[in-house]
Amino acid sequence: QVQLVESGGGLVQAVGSLRLSCAASGRHFSNYVMGWFRQAPGKGREFVASIPWSGGPTFYSDSVKGRFTISRDNAKNTVYLQMNSLKPEETAVYYCAARSDQEGTIVSVTRRWEYDYWGQGTQVTVSS
Repeated sequence: QVQLVESGGGLVQAVGSLRLSCAASGRHFSNYVMGWFRQAPGKGREFVASIPWSGGPTFYSDSVKGRFTISRDNAKNTVYLQMNSLKPEETAVYYCAARSDQEGTIVSVTRRWEYDYWGQGTQVTVSS
């Protein structure tokens, strides 16, 4: 069982930056592929980024590539999402997710139904 707690959301102006954190409880954090998703009002939950246990390679949706960076610190059981040049349309609840990878062979997980655990989400609001 893994519990995930996101933090770092808030209100930011367009083209500003935010850094989200996701702290995981439980052992063997390094045995999980980690991902970030977001859900805007009235829309479905969409993939943002994922990172394997080793820290790379990382994968991003086309809409955030070049502006967002996912990283992890296995010693701290934490995954991060650095978001730069934010746009008003990226206002959403951002969720952290974990997918078990006992053999350490999974490189990326982009579909939400492939994740085993989810955090409660953190609100990001980008004003124009």
